[in-house]
Amino acid sequence: MKRIATLALALALAGCAAPKAVAPDLNPGIREAPAQFEIPEKRATFSSDALVQQFESEAPKQYVIGPGDKITVIIAGRPELSGQHTVGPDGNITLPFAGTVNILDTNRDQAADLIKRALSTYYLSIYVTVRIDEYTSNRVVVLGRVERPGVVHFEDNPTLIEVLSRAGGFPIMRPEQVLTRCAVMRGDRILWLDLKRLLNGDLSLNIPLKRNDIVYIPDAFDTTVYVLGEVNKPGVYRLTPKMSFLDALGQAGGPSLRANPDKIHLIRPSQGLNQEVALDDVLAPDRTLNVALQEGDIVYVPRSGIATVGYWLSQINPFALLLSVQSIATNAIGE
Repeated sequence: MKRIATLALALALAGCAAPKAVAPDLNPGIREAPAQFEIPEKRATFSSDALVQQFESEAPKQYVIGPGDKITVIIAGRPELSGQHTVGPDGNITLPFAGTVNILDTNRDQAADLIKRALSTYYLSIYVTVRIDEYTSNRVVVLGRVERPGVVHFEDNPTLIEVLSRAGGFPIMRPEQVLTRCAVMRGDRILWLDLKRLLNGDLSLNIPLKRNDIVYIPDAFDTTVYVLGEVNKPGVYRLTPKMSFLDALGQAGGPSLRANPDKIHLIRPSQGLNQEVALDDVLAPDRTLNVALQEGDIVYVPRSGIATVGYWLSQINPFALLLSVQSIATNAIGE
């Protein structure tokens, strides 16, 4: 028994004599700051259904003629007046006798009516038709997380899914890089749409787009938070709308066996805030502790004191440990 006790004491002293891990300075100036942290509402920040319907209603039902389109004007019985025209940047074409006619943002029937009225001063009983030969003005700009960002041309009024598929869809990313939203910019307005809902079959979000709309898909790492210390998967995680403390900790696999769950630190460097959180209190649950995260927040899980001793014991060179044990055993036998 004396030998066993001596051996156990030697192992404990070896662990205590090992260099201790240097803990980071977790006090940037404000130790307790729960009032400054926001309680999350589990609701994504997307545009209202009313705004979605407004964007949808603004898209024209028929193709409208724009700059760069090539059209053919056909006037029955008047081949000298018929011919192909390229619509200028100002929306004008030039006709014999009638001169300049503006057909910008008109459909085929409306353009034919404008041309007929311009020529009626010089000709009686004419019949005009307009054919679109090349569609070049109907374009949508796609930016962000797609394979082929840039200008996408369409022969009709495209829907959001058609634009995304033409731009190459979504690139292959790591599992944590899940794209959840996109923006449609029209003039000075912006519409945020839930991509997860759309791709899960909610076609009410597959809105028709207008010429010169801008579709932007933000990068998965536009906003990030950091989960560090004694967690199973420490690293950088994408900040989702209204992401909470537990959301981040869960994505990192939760505290490891060496963690001290009673002194988890939620650090907000941008505001000099540091809140100490006990995991049991969050799970109680206390909603005031499961706070919403912001870009750049750090969740740090420290190591417990007992785990520190066990960790350094596991790091000791096994051959040195064996020699120490043999030496202790020899001395014990000699006694």
